[in-house]
Amino acid sequence: MASQLYVDVILPLALQATYTYSVPLEMETLIQPGVRVVVSFGQRKLYSALVYRAHTDKPQVQQVKDIIQVIDTTPILLSSQYKLWEWIAEYYMCSLGEVMKAALPSGLKMESDTYVASGSDVDEMDLTDEEMNLIHLLGQKRKLTIQQLTQKSGLKHPMSLIKSMLERKLLFITEDIESDYSPKTENYIALAPEYSDEKKICVLIDSLKRAPAQQRLILAIASQATTPNDLTTARVLRKALLEKVDVSASVLKSLIDKGYIIQEEVTTSRIDNDKGEHATCNPLALENFQINALNEIQSQFSSHDVVLLHGVTSSGKTELYIHLINQVLQNGQQVLYLLPEIALTTQIINRLRKVFGNRVGVYHSKFSDSQRVEVYLKMLSEEPFDVILGVRSSIFLPFARLGLVIVDEEHENTFKQYNPSPRYHARDTAIVLAKQVGAKVLLGTATPAVETYFNAKSGKFGLVTMLERFSGLELPRTMVVDTREARKRKRMKSHFSDALLSAIENALSQKEQVILFQNRRGYAPFIECADCGWVPHCEHCDVTLTYHKHSNQLTCHYCGFGMEQPGSCLACGSSNLQPKGFGTEKVEDELTVFFPNAVIERIDLDSTRSRSSYERIISGFEQGKIDILVGTQMVSKGLDFDRVSLVGILNADNMLNFPDFRAFERSFQLITQVSGRAGRKGKQGLVIIQTAQPDHPVIKSVIGNNFFTFWEWQLTERNRFHYPPFYRLIRITLKHKDKYHLEETAESLAKTLRHSLGENVLGPEPPIVSRVQGLYILEILVKIKREQPLQRIKKFIEYSITMLKQKRETSTVVIAIDVDPY
Repeated sequence: MASQLYVDVILPLALQATYTYSVPLEMETLIQPGVRVVVSFGQRKLYSALVYRAHTDKPQVQQVKDIIQVIDTTPILLSSQYKLWEWIAEYYMCSLGEVMKAALPSGLKMESDTYVASGSDVDEMDLTDEEMNLIHLLGQKRKLTIQQLTQKSGLKHPMSLIKSMLERKLLFITEDIESDYSPKTENYIALAPEYSDEKKICVLIDSLKRAPAQQRLILAIASQATTPNDLTTARVLRKALLEKVDVSASVLKSLIDKGYIIQEEVTTSRIDNDKGEHATCNPLALENFQINALNEIQSQFSSHDVVLLHGVTSSGKTELYIHLINQVLQNGQQVLYLLPEIALTTQIINRLRKVFGNRVGVYHSKFSDSQRVEVYLKMLSEEPFDVILGVRSSIFLPFARLGLVIVDEEHENTFKQYNPSPRYHARDTAIVLAKQVGAKVLLGTATPAVETYFNAKSGKFGLVTMLERFSGLELPRTMVVDTREARKRKRMKSHFSDALLSAIENALSQKEQVILFQNRRGYAPFIECADCGWVPHCEHCDVTLTYHKHSNQLTCHYCGFGMEQPGSCLACGSSNLQPKGFGTEKVEDELTVFFPNAVIERIDLDSTRSRSSYERIISGFEQGKIDILVGTQMVSKGLDFDRVSLVGILNADNMLNFPDFRAFERSFQLITQVSGRAGRKGKQGLVIIQTAQPDHPVIKSVIGNNFFTFWEWQLTERNRFHYPPFYRLIRITLKHKDKYHLEETAESLAKTLRHSLGENVLGPEPPIVSRVQGLYILEILVKIKREQPLQRIKKFIEYSITMLKQKRETSTVVIAIDVDPY
């Protein structure tokens, strides 16, 4: 007798363990690691789980549930992906289930809102009354979610009955809904087979002389044929046909009913570049300094798995990437090209497709879930994309022959996932992925992260430097405006200095473009009653409400709570409410007053909710249709525009004064990066920095374009105060609705940790925003020396939290761990 087969599965839940299920005999041949199976978990839930391991080791429990259904015929997860998932779970102190939730598109995951239908060959004579009730419910609606079915059934314990009926094949998970994904189809119109020559077409058209609309439709379809022999094979998209001929759908239906034409449903792709796009040009010729850098990168790859390309803005790093990609593709390998911001894909995808055509795929969160599923499944097919261009989630795609990972703008904090878990860093995870599969990694930036440059200078990474700009362009000239002095001398108009307004006017007069950077969205950070000082706050978070003039709304940027702008003060009744501070919306609004004839656009989280809005703004600015672009950090991330001669940084101080050990590093990076957008083609650009701290070391480093001095200063500070790269950080965040209960729990945990880890346990302390969505927040920061056993300390932290959560009085506190925060 054969041994019973069992599977350990990963569920898309925050569960530390895998769970074991038995495999019915008839499903054993379908089981292999990486396929999805439907399982029952708990009393009322069904999930799609991933098979992690198949074995014959009987679990030490009384009852083992059967899997209900096998979804896939082939694995949707490669063995290399499993290895990466395991590393992420271990390093970032999370569960495999949490990694699964982040890694797979939603359309490849299934929970208990899954649809079910009744079997087509159900014999009602063999059903109980309760089972008949469920079958009839499904018969009326054809399919229902499990949740809907349990609600409509009126039964006391419907879930156990549904599970039983699924196991007996009386019900089944519907094929088109099981993964919440179905292929996209389009309707095409063609002539019926019997109208295969011109004579028959002429007779048909003549017979329709009393129906001119039908005649036009037949002629429009026939005109798609390139030769007389193609008449019945020529197809035209139904929607396009109706628009072209300008007739109603009823005319088309009449011809279909008569058998003159046929309608065919064709599966098509949602993937953007599935349009038969082919390469139209070769990579551009490199200049001598770029050729030297390319050769040096290849040389460094012979001794290092990771190489840092430190190239000043406009040094032509992207063109260097294209040459490297070309070499990797010629070797039959794949490339992952990571970007920090979705906005960048709009420009770079066009450059890549000119060279590599439809071998390039795009993957990011602005895609619909169905589009992400299609990209994922294409990567598993026999003809996957050779190049994937995407943001941080792209590291989870299945690569069968990955040869190179490019991390562009590697310093950007958007590569870090903050919430929810896993709180991974895409740059660091990409380095691990590449090492696991034998690929190389190129990190590119004009302003390297302090830790990255430290790794390069210490020999862990290779280092290649490009200090020249492409085509001999000069670095932009930088002017600093002291806003305190300007206000004293009445040289500020609202938030603009006279120097900046004059420079904008000069640029516009020469048909040049302007970028203005303000790192705060909305119209104003808050409004205030000028009589009593009342400021509206969020009901759920300890923050002021940001004023958005366009929608006349006060909005919380943490939880989304909003209210209409009140007409009067809710404390004293005064109508004297004034906006304080300024964001991108106010900058845009005031610019229309100063420059009424200019075309002004804003690019921030509010103005680019959809993918099309990103593309419209970037494309419009690139084509010169927009004169002034106002934006947040989005305008700093590697965008390349030919006509930008002026960049204005409106308020550098809100970056410099942020209470974070990375504040100076990020300020330097942001100001340098946004400055680099100026004067990129043909002439030296101008950068105007408005600040109340013109003598600040960061400002001086930017003016002198002196990264090396800045880096050495930051390294000294980090070493002195025990921060990366000399120490590792683990942040533990605790949340609860009861402030005092939270404080007691946090103090207890900190005391336990401090007992073993000593003075390098800081806190608990509240963060800048100490209450979000009704929950109070406290943080504990653990600093770990590089030479200390990281894994052992992590295990101790996990054990301490587990013991705390097992106590009834502290079990309701929400605790989250973030490895390498900030």
